[in-house]
Formats: sequence, C-alpha cells, structure tokens
Amino acid sequence: MKTFRGGVHIPDNKSLSENIAIEQMPIVADYYVSLSQHIGKPAELVVKAGEEVKEGQLVAKASSFVSANIHSPICGEVVGVEKRKNAQGATVDYLHIKSNGKQDVQLMPALHNPTRQEIIDRIAEAGIVGMGGAGFPTAVKIQPKDPVDSLIINAAECEPYLNCDNRVMIERTEQFVQGVRLLATACNVPNVYIGIEANKMEAYAALVALDGVVGEKDPKREGDIVVVLLKKKYPQGAEKTLIKACVNREVPVGGLPAAVGCIVNNVSTAYAVYDAVVNGVPLYKRVMTVSGRGISQPRNIEVRIGTSLTSIVEFCGGLKDDTVKLVSGGPMMGFSLAGLDVCTTKTDSGFLALTDKEASTVLPTNCINCGRCATVCPMHLMPMYIDFYATVGDVDNAVKYGAMNCFECGTCAYVCPAKRPIVQSVRLTKMKMKERKK
Repeated sequence: MKTFRGGVHIPDNKSLSENIAIEQMPIVADYYVSLSQHIGKPAELVVKAGEEVKEGQLVAKASSFVSANIHSPICGEVVGVEKRKNAQGATVDYLHIKSNGKQDVQLMPALHNPTRQEIIDRIAEAGIVGMGGAGFPTAVKIQPKDPVDSLIINAAECEPYLNCDNRVMIERTEQFVQGVRLLATACNVPNVYIGIEANKMEAYAALVALDGVVGEKDPKREGDIVVVLLKKKYPQGAEKTLIKACVNREVPVGGLPAAVGCIVNNVSTAYAVYDAVVNGVPLYKRVMTVSGRGISQPRNIEVRIGTSLTSIVEFCGGLKDDTVKLVSGGPMMGFSLAGLDVCTTKTDSGFLALTDKEASTVLPTNCINCGRCATVCPMHLMPMYIDFYATVGDVDNAVKYGAMNCFECGTCAYVCPAKRPIVQSVRLTKMKMKERKK
C-alpha cells in the first residue's frame, strides 16, 4: 500500500459520522455570504441593498484573473454589506441576504458534450474553487503554464472526524466520477488517479465497481481512471505527499504540482464541476461534516454558503455541556473559533465541537530538543528551529529553516511533548514575510 515518508498515525474518530447519510440543511432566515472566500481578490458586488435575488443568481463577480464569482444561496432580499470576522479571525465584507420564502431558482444552461474550453468557462462562471481548504479558483488552477500529464483527485480525507468527501463518493459515486472526467478533459491529461485512504473501503468498492474505473493492480485500458489505495496516515492528503504516493514524483521546494506534471483537485470540487456542467448549478452549497463528542447529533449535511454556525449547531441538536473547543475544519489544520458567530464558505469541509477528552488544553512549555517533530515532518524540515527563531522574532532564520516550505499539517505540534505552538510560529513567520513584500 502506497504512502510517504514521515507523518503520524492519529485516531481518526470518523466513526462518529461515517455511516450517516447526507442530509439537507433547512433554509434559515439570514445568510451572510463572504466576498473573500477564495484565494485572490475579493469578488466585486453586482447587486444593491433592497434588490430581490434568486437562488443561484450572481451577486458578486470575479474582480481579477485570480478571483471567483459568488452566487446567492437562497431567494431573498439583499440587506447590504456588513463587516464580519471569518473563521481565521480576519474582518472581511459579507453580503447579508434575508430569505423571503420563495423558491425562484436561476440556473445556468446544462452543457451537452462540452468542449474543453466550455468546461473551463463553466467552472469559472459557476465560481468553483478548491474545496479542500485552499480555495484557489479552479478555472485558473487547471490551466497551468507548465505541461501536465496527470490529474490526481485527493480522496484521502486524512483529517480526523471529517467524512464529507467520503459520503459524496459513497452516495453520489457516478456523479463524482463524471465530474472527474470533466476535469480531466479540462486539464487535457491522459492519466487520471484517485488517491483514497484504506479506511474508506465502501467508497473504494463503489468506485471500482463503475465501468472505466479500476484499482491500481487491475488491468488498465486507455482512458481508465485508476484508484490508488493509500496507507491510512496523516497528512496523506497534502498535495506533495499525495503526488509522491500516487505517481512517485517529488514537487520541488517552492514549486507547485504542475512543476512535476500534475494537477490535484478535491472530491467535492469534482462533484461541483459535475453539478455546474451537467445541471447548471453554480457553487452555492456544499457537503460538510458536523462532528465531535461535543455535538449532540453528528451529521453530514449539505449546507448553503453563508449559513451561520449557530443555525448549524441548532440543527444538529446543540452543544453538550462538556464542549471546550470549537473548530472550523479538521482538528489538525482547522481554525479554533471563539464562538458560533461565523458563517460557512465554499471551503468549509467541517465543524467540530470537541470535549476536554478530545482537545488538549495543556499549556506549552520550553522545547526539550527531543527531535520528534523533525522525525515526523513530511517535508523533512526541522520545526524546532523554526519555532525557536519565530518565537524570538528572528524571521530570517525561521525562513532559513524552512518556514515558507511548511504546509502547516500540524504533525510536529501533535507529537511535541512540550506542546509547542509550532504551526502558529510558522503562520506568524509567513505573515511577517508577506508584510515585508507590501
């Protein structure tokens, strides 16, 4: 079974929601849609206060080459733009839309036998971005300057607790695979791989049961999608580790997957491509996992973008009394939340409510130089030095030891006996380097 060097074996806690079918989150009264839910410039508003909008209507357009369209998640009235904090703690513009109870939907025309360019244009029109967390506009990502020959679909979903991609593959198998084929056409590549961890055998079986989808050890015909079974290990789903495991290519330091002929996309992104091309549905809703032992009823829900976590928690039965930590995303790479006054975006794969038995509340102490962090780092960095230099304010040395090459998987912090906030040190260094470039 394929894998990568380094990493850690973490209790995945997926059993809380892995067998729970996707449910539709009911429509709520108010939606707050971020204009900055993608990498690049914020979308530019095309509606005004008091205007009635339909579900699926364009409300903000891409404002530059690296930006993305945004569509209304419901039929309602535009209240206006408000400043709110996102999951990362930044204050950004949100479009407030109040539901009017109507069911008017504005979709795009379905495409039949689309050309490569038609697929790319539709992906851009639908506002599709990377839904695994990065949020990079997909139409830009699938047109790299470097020549590529392989599309890799990230189905590892290695973050503990999360099952949204797993449930999409199980319940919407044919639609997902059709989305993969559309992406392959748009990328103009002959080789297509789906990398999936070995703890998702129900999804694996559903995939290889389809015509034109084979396991890596099965006879392969031209045009077949190959499903690569990966060892269950964190962070197997990181782009660079996934590429190494699936096609045995190493992305150079500071390079992108296209540098080694690959494009990586997420399961939910592929499904969104299917929905946009075949059904004409823009990206204004997505599947996410709500889990943790602090949530009364763990669920996998299809939620409209801009839904408040308060409404989601209420739909899932509320929080238990022993909840001590709220997380947007997964426990390893997600963001701790101060409260529930946050609204969902295109990149939100999950929300966790963790109890004191799940979340560490131990305060950090001094590094003891044990070296465990360096042993597990999938990028072969020396995190203890990055943390030290970032802590004393020596940005240059933090960069020298690889802070800019870290993808913030959190394996170092997970194994650290001193509970050093290493990922925060990396993020601080990156933030300071970004400020230098302004």
